[in-house]
Amino acid sequence: MPGGRHRGEEVDWRPRHRCSVQRHVEEGWVASARIREGVLVLTSGRSDPDVLRAALTEEFGEPVVLRSASEADVRQRVAYELEEEVADLAAHGLARTNPALSARTVLSRGQQVGGAVALLVFAACLVLAPGSTVAVATAVLSLGFLAGILFKFWVSMVGARFDLVEQVSAEDVAALDDDALPTYTVLVPVFREANIVHDLVRNLEVLDWPKDRLEVLVLVEAEDHETREAVIDAAPPEWMRIVIVPPGSPQTKPRACNVGLAIAQGDYVVIYDAEDRPDPDQLKKVFLTFDRAGDDTVCVQAALSYFNADENALTRMFTLEYSYWFDYMLAGLDARQLPIPLGGTSNHFRTNLLRELGGWDPYNVTEDADLGIRASAVGYRVAVVNSTTMEEANTSIPNFVRQRSRWIKGYMQTALVHARRPRALVREIGPRRAAAFALLIAGTPLTFLGMLPGVVVTIATLVLPADWTAPLFPAPVLWLCVLDFLLGNATMIYLTMMGPYKRGRFDLMGWALLNPLYWTLHSVAAYKGLWQLITRPHYWEKTEHGLTKTTA
Repeated sequence: MPGGRHRGEEVDWRPRHRCSVQRHVEEGWVASARIREGVLVLTSGRSDPDVLRAALTEEFGEPVVLRSASEADVRQRVAYELEEEVADLAAHGLARTNPALSARTVLSRGQQVGGAVALLVFAACLVLAPGSTVAVATAVLSLGFLAGILFKFWVSMVGARFDLVEQVSAEDVAALDDDALPTYTVLVPVFREANIVHDLVRNLEVLDWPKDRLEVLVLVEAEDHETREAVIDAAPPEWMRIVIVPPGSPQTKPRACNVGLAIAQGDYVVIYDAEDRPDPDQLKKVFLTFDRAGDDTVCVQAALSYFNADENALTRMFTLEYSYWFDYMLAGLDARQLPIPLGGTSNHFRTNLLRELGGWDPYNVTEDADLGIRASAVGYRVAVVNSTTMEEANTSIPNFVRQRSRWIKGYMQTALVHARRPRALVREIGPRRAAAFALLIAGTPLTFLGMLPGVVVTIATLVLPADWTAPLFPAPVLWLCVLDFLLGNATMIYLTMMGPYKRGRFDLMGWALLNPLYWTLHSVAAYKGLWQLITRPHYWEKTEHGLTKTTA
């Protein structure tokens, strides 16, 4: 793991001419130091040495001395020497090139005006006709709650009819010629996870890919000295490198991933979280899937599941939720060619297409969902492969609420970003896909926001006397809301029960009856996420890992 000069030892040696990060990476060189003979330039040999020396001597206005280095060393040196440029590119690249698609701006001018007008109209209606306004608002929220759930039901039923997961067999993997495989980059963003990085190193060491073409970049925040030392203490192999993420704002996972993307040398790139345990043959299965898919396939998503599924009720509900999502929802979205919000880990990309899309939005705290929508908008598709990455399910309710509040806030951000130009969105992806986007990306947080009011209205209807609720809610509206709420929850219990079928975990089916309680937790997280969207829109709520008592 190559290091660098300590900050206290730096001298002002850099040439007057500064080049872009992209140029350094494409041409395979970086100015590294000033020596007696001139500026020392490390080069990976991608550019003709005589041509490079002559060009740089003219640009720098002083002699240039070339020294050979590996491609990985050159790129890591680029990240170090051009720290400010890399940090700026990672944080502001998308916002600068395509500000309309960046969550850096929470609300556009049009959204601010429209929102203010809507609030004024709603307030006026409350003053003039409070009972009718509350009844109509509750009915609309209730119908939206049911519509979001019925959309998930329809998509899952479509997915149940198709087995669209690319089935790559062990024989297919064994037939691959290792000498013909390209370079693969693995990005692992870590922050304050010193307690689990030893397991991370061991889990990635078993990946079945030629090690001379495997590049693992462990992305460590500059301030996180403890995690960095823990990675070093784990004695990682030479193809696993620490990349220091320069200080900057926002301090988010997608910003760290953009730093890795800027210097990644692989033809393919994948993200793994620190606690992940991917199938050893996952990279080869994904490579074959890309090879079989069309050039419009930008991403291959592996399934996610949990190694501590049986630890407690919360981990069981996590497992049920992920099972129906990855086995039915993704298949249904793919079958109907609808936008697919990616998972936050184990999504594999063609590196050139990912860069073309602008990488991840560092201001969006659910960057995976946003990237899936952006990819769909330009006609790219997502494939799913028969490989699983095992993760750690949340064992703690407070930790769960922190995680889900961030996810739901990110869905809200994504909905706001792509809704600020609705006509362009419909023109780019079509009315059918735009409707699916609204029901899934905007509908999911609205559904969760409607859960707690639904609980209150249902309990009030069933427990309180009718003359207590009549002043606010006419009986037809009240019973419509109750029926919508009960039907929606019954539908989600059924969908959750479907989850175990393809994975053979029939012992978990009974736990699906707890889904209304599970969704109540989601509703709490949704209101927290909404509050943070208003007060701290780009704050990344940290999820703690390594809390499980189950051994992976």
